[in-house]
Amino acid sequence: MTNKKTSGEQERGKRMAGEWERVARWAGIGNNGKESNSTRSGDEMVEETAVQGTEEKELEGRDVPEVTDLGGEGSIDAVAALRAELDQVRGEREQLLDRLARLQAEFENSRRREVKERADQRDYATQSAIEPFLGVMDNFQLALKSDGTLEQLRAGVELILKQMEEALKGLNVQPVETVGAQFDPRIHEALGSIETTEFPDHQVLEEIRRGYKIREKLLRPALVRIAVNSAVVSD
Repeated sequence: MTNKKTSGEQERGKRMAGEWERVARWAGIGNNGKESNSTRSGDEMVEETAVQGTEEKELEGRDVPEVTDLGGEGSIDAVAALRAELDQVRGEREQLLDRLARLQAEFENSRRREVKERADQRDYATQSAIEPFLGVMDNFQLALKSDGTLEQLRAGVELILKQMEEALKGLNVQPVETVGAQFDPRIHEALGSIETTEFPDHQVLEEIRRGYKIREKLLRPALVRIAVNSAVVSD
């Protein structure tokens, strides 16, 4: 284990020394060293060799960093690439935030338009339903201002009632059939009965309050009185 570790440290030391030598040549120190070596004496060369040996032994005992940790061109390029990637991520983040803000604004505008359209539709439906009855109200006001006889007033009210029925018919509102029809609990509500032998049992004889339906949907049932024929029941 010790030999392997020592040999590994020696190899790192050699790589470190070679790297320092290349740096020294790049800085112009190597040429000066070679020139000075040619003019040095033998004793100076022996002393320098001893110093280099001592420095190598000291380097062998240290944890020498890899070449990539020395701030070389590779590290600078890596840092530049990371900065470029970081700038790109920041730009994409800003674009996403801007897009999110736009989508939120569009959603809010769409919601407001939908609310306004619904309100407009309700107002249009209400207008279509009320407009036919405005003339009816005008006729009622004219009838109240008139100074005619009782018969004239009655005739005017009958005309107004007919106008009202026409307005309801325009909205597909029809009165429920009552007098003369057979009692139907789906559209009729009996408030009383009349004993008779002239009409069939459970026939509607009197309408107390008119019922209405819109197309086939019942709006309200008609209040009626029906016939009770005991002769038919006993049979």
